Amino acid sequence: MSEPSQKAPGALIGAIGRERRLNIGGMPSSPFTLFLVALIGAAVAIASSAYTIGALREGLLESQLGGWWVPVGTVLLGLASLIVLVPLSRAYARWRAFSEAATRNDIVAARVARAEADVQSWITLGYTLAQLIVVLALQFVLANQLAVAKTFFFLPLIIKTFPLVLDAFWVNVQIFVIAEVFVLIWGLVVALAMFAPGKAGAPLRFIATAYVDIFRAMPAVLVIYLVGFGLPLTGVPILKDLSLTTYVVIALTLTVGAYVAEIYRAGIQGVHWSQVAAARSLGLSYTQTLRHVVLPQGIRQIIPPLLNAFIALQKDTALVNVVGVIDAFNQSMVIASNHYNLSAATTVAVLFIIISIPQVRFVERMAQRDRARMRAGGA
Repeated sequence: MSEPSQKAPGALIGAIGRERRLNIGGMPSSPFTLFLVALIGAAVAIASSAYTIGALREGLLESQLGGWWVPVGTVLLGLASLIVLVPLSRAYARWRAFSEAATRNDIVAARVARAEADVQSWITLGYTLAQLIVVLALQFVLANQLAVAKTFFFLPLIIKTFPLVLDAFWVNVQIFVIAEVFVLIWGLVVALAMFAPGKAGAPLRFIATAYVDIFRAMPAVLVIYLVGFGLPLTGVPILKDLSLTTYVVIALTLTVGAYVAEIYRAGIQGVHWSQVAAARSLGLSYTQTLRHVVLPQGIRQIIPPLLNAFIALQKDTALVNVVGVIDAFNQSMVIASNHYNLSAATTVAVLFIIISIPQVRFVERMAQRDRARMRAGGA
């Protein structure tokens, strides 16, 4: 009698396991709850969008900014607000397919329909959230009887002052193009100084490291101020007679060059030591090893962060207003003081966005390509 009693717990566990497997393989639950939540969310998004579009249309007409583009834009925005119905209709179709499969007791078809219905419902909720965020942003613009829109997006003033802002923006373009060339060279010189070999290079390494630490700690606007106003006061020949734009280029080169030197250093240190050892064993000198082995590999690794530094440099050119250079931002401040409106500053922001976003996407594409190449090499 003792032997059957000892086997009873094992048999009981086996029965529970078989029952659990049977429950797992049974008919799935209905996706109606998630679909209902998606339906309610879509209805709220469409209703709020319709209200916002109507308020936007009335505000444009009352502010005498109307034209043929107002009804056209209203229709286009209305159609765009209905895009959330596309995944919602797919979720509804898959829910109906699930109901039919459940009626036929087709477990496989019901599971497939349930999974697809859940996916489409979640897509609907994602579209709904994005649409509500856009609606909230537009409501902020329409707040206080279009006060926000008139302050930052007053189209007549934007159109009127655009030539002035664009002409001043070319000053920013010239500054960052020239500064980027000098930063690229100066950062490499500093990085190489940080790797000066032996005891003879110790003082040079100390100076380069101290320079990087100091200028990375100082705000760029302070460096521009000190160079732009300080050098003319020194009375040093040649330096005292430079233009304000040249002073700004010098200041940005000193500031951004410290960051770029660190990027170069990281790239050089990223080259495996065996590469250097192999080059030296072949009889290459230290300089030849840097030139032909280390730098080509290191620079290829740092191109994405280097481009990010240059994008940041483009935005830093807006700081030149502290020394009186009439760039786009300074010009927008003059316009704002004359018209008591900040729409010209919005124009400056749009111009910087136009030149920065393509570069950001290019950097991301290069980084993805590098990661894909590394995965392929690792495989």
